[in-house]
Amino acid sequence: MYKKQLVFQKYVCLFAVIAAAVSFLYSLGIITDIYDSLYATMMNPNDLTQTFVPGSVIYYDMQDFNKLYTNVSVGLILAACLLYLMNTQVRRKYYIGNYISIAIYSIATIAVTIWAHVEISAFKVQYLTTVDFEALKAFAEMWNKTYIESTFMLDLHYAVAAISLLSVAALIGNMIWKLQLMKAEDALIEAGKEAVA
Repeated sequence: MYKKQLVFQKYVCLFAVIAAAVSFLYSLGIITDIYDSLYATMMNPNDLTQTFVPGSVIYYDMQDFNKLYTNVSVGLILAACLLYLMNTQVRRKYYIGNYISIAIYSIATIAVTIWAHVEISAFKVQYLTTVDFEALKAFAEMWNKTYIESTFMLDLHYAVAAISLLSVAALIGNMIWKLQLMKAEDALIEAGKEAVA
Protein backbone atom coordinates (compact mmCIF):
# COMPACT_ATOMS: atom_id res chain seq x y z
CA MET A 1 0.00 0.00 0.00
CA TYR A 2 2.87 2.36 0.79
CA LYS A 3 4.27 1.93 -2.75
CA LYS A 4 0.99 3.06 -4.31
CA GLN A 5 0.81 6.03 -1.98
CA LEU A 6 4.43 7.04 -2.68
CA VAL A 7 3.79 6.93 -6.44
CA PHE A 8 0.55 8.86 -6.01
CA GLN A 9 2.19 11.63 -3.97
CA LYS A 10 4.81 12.18 -6.69
CA TYR A 11 2.07 12.82 -9.20
CA VAL A 12 0.13 14.98 -6.76
CA CYS A 13 3.10 17.30 -6.19
CA LEU A 14 3.72 17.51 -9.92
CA PHE A 15 0.03 18.28 -10.47
CA ALA A 16 0.29 21.14 -7.95
CA VAL A 17 3.13 22.71 -9.95
CA ILE A 18 1.21 22.25 -13.21
CA ALA A 19 -1.96 23.78 -11.72
CA ALA A 20 0.01 26.83 -10.55
CA ALA A 21 1.64 27.12 -13.98
CA VAL A 22 -1.77 26.94 -15.67
CA SER A 23 -2.94 29.81 -13.47
CA PHE A 24 0.14 31.82 -14.47
CA LEU A 25 -0.31 31.15 -18.20
CA TYR A 26 -3.99 32.08 -17.96
CA SER A 27 -3.09 35.36 -16.26
CA LEU A 28 -0.90 36.22 -19.24
CA GLY A 29 -3.73 35.73 -21.73
CA ILE A 30 -6.86 36.72 -19.85
CA ILE A 31 -7.27 40.14 -21.49
CA THR A 32 -6.01 39.19 -24.95
CA ASP A 33 -9.47 39.37 -26.53
CA ILE A 34 -10.29 42.62 -24.75
CA TYR A 35 -7.01 44.13 -25.93
CA ASP A 36 -7.54 42.96 -29.52
CA SER A 37 -11.03 44.40 -29.75
CA LEU A 38 -10.97 47.49 -27.50
CA TYR A 39 -7.46 48.94 -27.24
CA ALA A 40 -7.55 50.58 -30.68
CA THR A 41 -10.83 52.31 -29.85
CA MET A 42 -9.15 54.50 -27.22
CA MET A 43 -8.22 57.78 -28.89
CA ASN A 44 -6.13 59.10 -26.02
CA PRO A 45 -4.73 56.78 -23.31
CA ASN A 46 -4.10 59.87 -21.18
CA ASP A 47 -7.81 60.74 -21.26
CA LEU A 48 -9.88 57.57 -21.04
CA THR A 49 -13.09 59.44 -21.77
CA GLN A 50 -11.94 59.89 -25.36
CA THR A 51 -13.00 56.66 -27.06
CA PHE A 52 -14.85 55.53 -30.15
CA VAL A 53 -16.62 52.83 -28.12
CA PRO A 54 -18.28 53.59 -24.77
CA GLY A 55 -17.21 51.09 -22.13
CA SER A 56 -13.83 50.32 -23.69
CA VAL A 57 -12.20 51.68 -20.53
CA ILE A 58 -12.55 48.14 -19.12
CA TYR A 59 -9.22 47.33 -20.79
CA TYR A 60 -7.53 49.84 -18.51
CA ASP A 61 -9.69 48.93 -15.52
CA MET A 62 -8.39 45.34 -15.72
CA GLN A 63 -4.70 46.27 -15.85
CA ASP A 64 -4.03 46.41 -12.11
CA PHE A 65 -5.93 43.19 -11.49
CA ASN A 66 -4.12 41.46 -14.35
CA LYS A 67 -0.68 42.48 -13.07
CA LEU A 68 -1.51 41.36 -9.53
CA TYR A 69 -3.00 38.09 -10.80
CA THR A 70 0.21 37.36 -12.70
CA ASN A 71 2.31 38.11 -9.61
CA VAL A 72 0.23 35.96 -7.27
CA SER A 73 0.32 33.15 -9.84
CA VAL A 74 4.11 33.27 -9.67
CA GLY A 75 3.67 33.03 -5.89
CA LEU A 76 1.55 29.90 -6.37
CA ILE A 77 4.33 28.35 -8.46
CA LEU A 78 6.80 29.09 -5.65
CA ALA A 79 4.37 27.61 -3.09
CA ALA A 80 4.11 24.46 -5.22
CA CYS A 81 7.92 24.29 -5.47
CA LEU A 82 8.02 24.46 -1.65
CA LEU A 83 6.45 20.98 -1.69
CA TYR A 84 9.58 19.75 -3.47
CA LEU A 85 11.87 21.72 -1.19
CA MET A 86 10.35 19.83 1.75
CA ASN A 87 10.62 16.51 -0.14
CA THR A 88 6.86 16.05 0.09
CA GLN A 89 6.93 14.07 -3.17
CA VAL A 90 9.26 11.33 -1.78
CA ARG A 91 8.88 11.25 1.99
CA ARG A 92 7.81 7.95 3.46
CA LYS A 93 6.80 9.80 6.62
CA TYR A 94 5.70 13.41 6.77
CA TYR A 95 7.21 15.88 9.18
CA ILE A 96 6.18 19.39 10.23
CA GLY A 97 7.75 20.96 7.12
CA ASN A 98 5.62 18.78 4.88
CA TYR A 99 2.41 19.79 6.64
CA ILE A 100 3.40 23.47 6.52
CA SER A 101 4.19 23.36 2.78
CA ILE A 102 0.88 21.58 2.06
CA ALA A 103 -0.99 24.18 4.16
CA ILE A 104 0.74 27.11 2.44
CA TYR A 105 0.00 25.81 -1.04
CA SER A 106 -3.58 24.85 -0.22
CA ILE A 107 -4.54 28.08 1.54
CA ALA A 108 -2.84 30.25 -1.08
CA THR A 109 -4.47 28.38 -3.96
CA ILE A 110 -7.95 28.53 -2.45
CA ALA A 111 -7.57 32.23 -1.60
CA VAL A 112 -6.30 33.16 -5.08
CA THR A 113 -9.02 31.09 -6.76
CA ILE A 114 -11.82 32.78 -4.80
CA TRP A 115 -10.32 36.26 -5.28
CA ALA A 116 -9.80 35.75 -9.02
CA HIS A 117 -13.33 34.39 -9.45
CA VAL A 118 -14.88 37.41 -7.72
CA GLU A 119 -12.79 39.89 -9.73
CA ILE A 120 -13.20 38.21 -13.12
CA SER A 121 -16.94 37.75 -12.62
CA ALA A 122 -17.26 41.49 -11.88
CA PHE A 123 -15.24 42.39 -14.98
CA LYS A 124 -17.39 40.09 -17.10
CA VAL A 125 -20.52 41.90 -15.92
CA GLN A 126 -18.84 45.24 -16.63
CA TYR A 127 -17.81 44.07 -20.11
CA LEU A 128 -21.30 42.87 -21.02
CA THR A 129 -23.17 45.85 -19.57
CA THR A 130 -20.96 48.84 -20.39
CA VAL A 131 -19.35 48.10 -23.76
CA ASP A 132 -21.38 49.42 -26.68
CA PHE A 133 -21.11 46.40 -28.99
CA GLU A 134 -22.93 48.13 -31.85
CA ALA A 135 -20.35 50.93 -31.81
CA LEU A 136 -17.57 48.35 -31.48
CA LYS A 137 -18.84 46.42 -34.50
CA ALA A 138 -19.10 49.60 -36.56
CA PHE A 139 -15.57 50.62 -35.50
CA ALA A 140 -14.18 47.17 -36.34
CA GLU A 141 -15.77 47.22 -39.79
CA MET A 142 -14.65 50.77 -40.51
CA TRP A 143 -11.01 50.27 -39.47
CA ASN A 144 -10.70 46.58 -40.28
CA LYS A 145 -10.10 45.70 -36.63
CA THR A 146 -10.98 42.62 -34.60
CA TYR A 147 -14.54 42.41 -33.34
CA ILE A 148 -14.95 40.13 -30.33
CA GLU A 149 -18.12 39.97 -28.30
CA SER A 150 -17.36 36.61 -26.69
CA THR A 151 -16.45 36.32 -23.01
CA PHE A 152 -14.61 33.03 -23.59
CA MET A 153 -11.31 34.18 -22.06
CA LEU A 154 -13.12 35.46 -18.96
CA ASP A 155 -15.20 32.29 -18.70
CA LEU A 156 -12.07 30.16 -18.97
CA HIS A 157 -11.31 31.02 -15.36
CA TYR A 158 -13.81 28.34 -14.32
CA ALA A 159 -11.59 25.65 -15.84
CA VAL A 160 -8.48 27.19 -14.26
CA ALA A 161 -10.24 27.32 -10.89
CA ALA A 162 -11.34 23.69 -11.22
CA ILE A 163 -7.76 22.57 -11.94
CA SER A 164 -6.44 24.60 -9.00
CA LEU A 165 -9.02 23.30 -6.52
CA LEU A 166 -8.57 19.73 -7.77
CA SER A 167 -4.84 20.00 -7.05
CA VAL A 168 -5.64 21.11 -3.48
CA ALA A 169 -8.14 18.27 -3.02
CA ALA A 170 -5.59 15.74 -4.33
CA LEU A 171 -2.87 17.11 -2.04
CA ILE A 172 -5.08 17.02 1.04
CA GLY A 173 -6.44 13.58 0.11
CA ASN A 174 -2.89 12.32 -0.25
CA MET A 175 -1.99 13.75 3.15
CA ILE A 176 -4.97 11.99 4.80
CA TRP A 177 -3.97 8.72 3.10
CA LYS A 178 -0.39 9.23 4.32
CA LEU A 179 -1.56 9.85 7.90
CA GLN A 180 -3.62 6.65 7.87
CA LEU A 181 -0.66 4.61 6.61
CA MET A 182 1.69 6.18 9.16
CA LYS A 183 -0.79 5.41 11.96
CA ALA A 184 -1.16 1.81 10.78
CA GLU A 185 2.62 1.42 10.55
CA ASP A 186 3.10 2.81 14.07
CA ALA A 187 0.46 0.38 15.35
CA LEU A 188 2.31 -2.56 13.72
CA ILE A 189 5.63 -1.43 15.20
CA GLU A 190 4.06 -1.08 18.63
CA ALA A 191 2.44 -4.51 18.35
CA GLY A 192 5.82 -5.97 17.37
CA LYS A 193 7.50 -4.39 20.36
CA GLU A 194 4.83 -5.80 22.69
CA ALA A 195 5.23 -9.27 21.13
CA VAL A 196 9.00 -9.20 21.71
CA ALA A 197 8.57 -8.00 25.29
